[in-house]
Amino acid sequence: MTLFSTFQISGSGLAAEKLRLDVIASNLANQHTTRTAEGGPYRRRTVVFAEELAGKKAGVGGRGPYPGKGVRVQQIYADPNPPQQVFDPDHPDADEQGYVQYPNVELSKEITDMITALRSYEANSTVINTAKSLYLKALEIGR
Repeated sequence: MTLFSTFQISGSGLAAEKLRLDVIASNLANQHTTRTAEGGPYRRRTVVFAEELAGKKAGVGGRGPYPGKGVRVQQIYADPNPPQQVFDPDHPDADEQGYVQYPNVELSKEITDMITALRSYEANSTVINTAKSLYLKALEIGR
């Protein structure tokens, strides 16, 4: 672990959580979109994270865990759950029985995910600020 790897690890977390917030905002903006370019209603999107490893083994004799480099976005995938069926025969996208397929976006789930992403973002920001303060205090020791 290098001296400034804390900034790299927390910075990757900040970038990943920002992307997660962008995806949540897109889900909320499209919660009533019944027609997309792909056809059918909008599908809720979810972000999957994966750890980013440094690539070489640490420890004595090359044994031990891989040192971490942070987090990366592994995938953004469309939620496979079926769309919501709402009876609205006057809607232009209604089928023969009068049902409209609305996106599988639930407001409560998106708000919960948003709060979780914000807390993770705040935690990474706190780590960066704390590391910065510690490094500045260490520099003051030499005076």
